[in-house]
Amino acid sequence: MKKVICAFMLALPALGLGTVSAALAQGAGGQPGQITIKDPAEYNDYTNAVGQSSPANKATAIELFLQKYPNSVVKTDMLELLLATYQQTGDMNKTLDAANRLLAVDPNNLRALAIAVYIQKAQAASKTNPADAQPLLDKAAAQAQTGLNAPKPASLSDADYAKLKAATATIFDSAIAMDDENKKDYAGAIQYFTNELKAYPDPTMTKSGAGLNDTYLLGQAYAQQTPPDQKSAAWFLTRAAQFAPNPQAKDQIEKAAEYFYTKFHGSLDGYPAVQTLAQANLFPPADYNPTPAPPPPSPADLAAQTVAATPDLKTLSLSDKEFILFNGKPDDASKVWDIMKGQRVEVPGTVISATADSVELAVTEDNKQTKKADFTITMKTALKTVPAIGTDVTYDATFDSYTPNPPMVILNDGEPPAKTPAGRRRTRSSR
Repeated sequence: MKKVICAFMLALPALGLGTVSAALAQGAGGQPGQITIKDPAEYNDYTNAVGQSSPANKATAIELFLQKYPNSVVKTDMLELLLATYQQTGDMNKTLDAANRLLAVDPNNLRALAIAVYIQKAQAASKTNPADAQPLLDKAAAQAQTGLNAPKPASLSDADYAKLKAATATIFDSAIAMDDENKKDYAGAIQYFTNELKAYPDPTMTKSGAGLNDTYLLGQAYAQQTPPDQKSAAWFLTRAAQFAPNPQAKDQIEKAAEYFYTKFHGSLDGYPAVQTLAQANLFPPADYNPTPAPPPPSPADLAAQTVAATPDLKTLSLSDKEFILFNGKPDDASKVWDIMKGQRVEVPGTVISATADSVELAVTEDNKQTKKADFTITMKTALKTVPAIGTDVTYDATFDSYTPNPPMVILNDGEPPAKTPAGRRRTRSSR
């Protein structure tokens, strides 16, 4: 997950379970049915449990009640109360367990679904490896889809059901979108992030919290699809930048927005007006209409021009060499690879995925912006500390091979850069 959201999401204020509970409370209002417990002992245990004032004591009493009376007529009611009580304690693991137990007897319970989805999405966001996050996101997305399709309970009026659906829709759509994005299904992510943002009753609610974060992620989804939708990416990233919660996040997102706007339009001409529009509009209005830049020369022609204009190909930057390898005609790519293969260099980049034995980096600016790896470094010895996704690192490594499709440069014998006795890094080789 952090491959996409690390810097921005961590900059946002945390959305706690209390906030989710408050949102769900907007949809409350159904009248519970009359409780009839015939066994006096069971009734006494029931009143004792619900009458506890301390959340910890109430949770303990409810757990004991459910163990003693597993088939009680008030089992569902007690599980709902247990869920609310664990929320009060702030124990997310026990809250999730209570939600899942309630769903086992009431699979369409919207409050339990929303809370379970919210917690599992938060757990997935804490994972540094997208593969570790995927099972959590898959379950959250499946439960979210159930929530979106859940029928109206008999105990709720049409008005209260509509309120509860509105309170949960943004949670459900966001979870499905994040599941799709983690699986690189960017079309699906775009659909559900868009659904989520449209579900907010007031667009101003997207200026902070989950709505703002998912506005940013929608921009990222447009940027990462193939081919990138640069115009849409620029809009939603610009919108997110206007309300970013701190200067560092604002600067990072705005640079990405300017990058995609320039890629689409050819320059930053007119961009201040786009910033003004984005402050006032969640979705692009009709007057957001930057003209596309003229088509550039083909990549193969650019590669050929670069090779022809460079007497010593060793002086090319690492990004230029990579561009020629992946886009040049076979003869031009061969000339560049001949001066690269077997050479040892320092490779700086942003971590896309990592294990102790191998790190995938985004090295060029294009790949950093679209969060795609273009270099794979196999380590000489296992790393003691695996770098976090999204961090900037540098490794010494030796060029071994490359594949133009999918585009990837492979290096072996990777290790942290050597340092001089004075503690300064050695000068990088020419790239």
